[in-house]
Amino acid sequence: MKTIKKKSWAGVPPWLILGSVIILGPIFLFWTIQNINKQKEQMIHLLLEKGASLIRSFEAGTRTGMHGSGFQLQRLLEETAQQPDIVHLIVTDMNGRVIAHSDPSRIGELYGKSTDIKSALEAERPLWRQVEIQEGIPETFEVYRKFSPTRLFGRSGRRIITERSLDPGIKRFEDSVASPDQIIFVGMDMSALQEARKEDMHHTILMGAILLLIGFGGIVSLVLSQAYRAARTSLTRIKAFSDNIVENMPIGLIAVGKEGKVVSFNQAAESSLRIASGDALGKKAEDILKPLWSVANGLGGEKIILEKEINYPLQDGRLIPLDVISSSIKGDDNTSWGYIILFRDLTEVKSLKDEIERSRRLASLGRLAAGVAHEIRNPLSSIKGFATYFRDRYRENSDDQATADIMIQEVDRLNRVISQLLEFARPMSIQTVTASVQSVIRHSLRMVNKQVKEKDIRVVENLPSDTIAIPIDPDRFAQVLINLCLNAIEAMEKGGTMSVDLFREEKPGLVTISVTDTGRGIEDEVLEHIFDPYFTTRQSGTGLGLAIVHKIIELHNGEIKVETMPGKGTRFTLLIPAGE
Repeated sequence: MKTIKKKSWAGVPPWLILGSVIILGPIFLFWTIQNINKQKEQMIHLLLEKGASLIRSFEAGTRTGMHGSGFQLQRLLEETAQQPDIVHLIVTDMNGRVIAHSDPSRIGELYGKSTDIKSALEAERPLWRQVEIQEGIPETFEVYRKFSPTRLFGRSGRRIITERSLDPGIKRFEDSVASPDQIIFVGMDMSALQEARKEDMHHTILMGAILLLIGFGGIVSLVLSQAYRAARTSLTRIKAFSDNIVENMPIGLIAVGKEGKVVSFNQAAESSLRIASGDALGKKAEDILKPLWSVANGLGGEKIILEKEINYPLQDGRLIPLDVISSSIKGDDNTSWGYIILFRDLTEVKSLKDEIERSRRLASLGRLAAGVAHEIRNPLSSIKGFATYFRDRYRENSDDQATADIMIQEVDRLNRVISQLLEFARPMSIQTVTASVQSVIRHSLRMVNKQVKEKDIRVVENLPSDTIAIPIDPDRFAQVLINLCLNAIEAMEKGGTMSVDLFREEKPGLVTISVTDTGRGIEDEVLEHIFDPYFTTRQSGTGLGLAIVHKIIELHNGEIKVETMPGKGTRFTLLIPAGE
């Protein structure tokens, strides 16, 4: 059952959106409410100051009118209320009865029953309230406080102006405002300010929403930026890891782009093909990798993977077997991005196969040789006996005696061959002791000193000064070295140089011994059979020398390698474990 994973909005994880709203929402909501409340307070303060100013102006006008020919409070109220933003002007006594009103028809009515008259009379600053005059009409902002048009009364309520000091006009006004405890109400139209407040509120809410989106976008950007950096870092690590894997994988890897140029060339490819990566990258694959490119270029149709074994020619002319796997790389739209070529050097594999096959042949030949040797040895003993008899009987006849000596020599030679054959056929054992390799090498060279002098061969010993002691069978190992030295001497017909080198391999636990000559070398068709028993190119050879050498080295858990170049010489290299 497939699980369908919903994609997040715009590539943003849902938890990030929810978290940002939870964090930023209350912050910007609080900021918006604070701004709205602040605007409301500013509007109230503005209306309150305006109302207070109107009251002070009205009181000043009232005091000014008292020095004229007469003063009519009602007329002043009506004229002042003509201003467009004033809804009403009302003066009441302390009981709430209307003394003067901008609407004359309402004089004498009760107004402001719900008003705390005592608080208004004692307050030093104007008070305010919002009242609804009629249903359907917007609320009116009303400012009210104690009305003080004259100084007829002191703070204690006692008269400070006598009757004799008043002219008739002022006397009439005094009669209308007989008490100092009066309240003036100024009603102002709030519609214009409310409209402005609504616009400010909408603007504030809009700005809050914009800031919320900006903050949300900032958080999302920071998180996405961090995610991008993390993804980029992770991608860099993955790329470095994959590049390291490709570079150090044990098989050769070559990537070819769609233009046919090499874009990747790892260390194994360099080692196998003997081509530096700098000489291959960016070059046409068909120019520097013709056999490999022919495999990759053979892909077509439905075949996307091709496997083939080829012999790749190195720059020095040698051929190495390669197991090649080539695959085409295609994109989502089925367009070709190029090719990838994987290959493995089969030299070691073929060498192991040849070694196994040789071991099988040797086993079969060993069993056959053991049976033949036993069958031949008994008749040879009889032949030697008769030859000895005839040699002793015909001493006077030198020709017969010479013939008998030849027969005895040939029988002895056959016995030696059979002895070697039996030695090769039967299971061989070695007795290992820790011995100096330098001593064994010098002993072996002394054993072949006569043959060296006869052919005027120069011997070069490259032996380290410090003693290298390893577990070996000295007799068997000397047999190996003597055989290799004799083969080297035999390969040099008119003098030359034979070198014996000894050194520790860089790889721990191995000692390398090499015997090199400057002789005629070994032909390719001969090289693969030199360790086969009874295979020899010399007329007097038995063909068992190198076969026995190979067997002794195997018993020492070592390895023997041959490097040769026809006409220039041969090198036999022994790799022997140094032990613990």
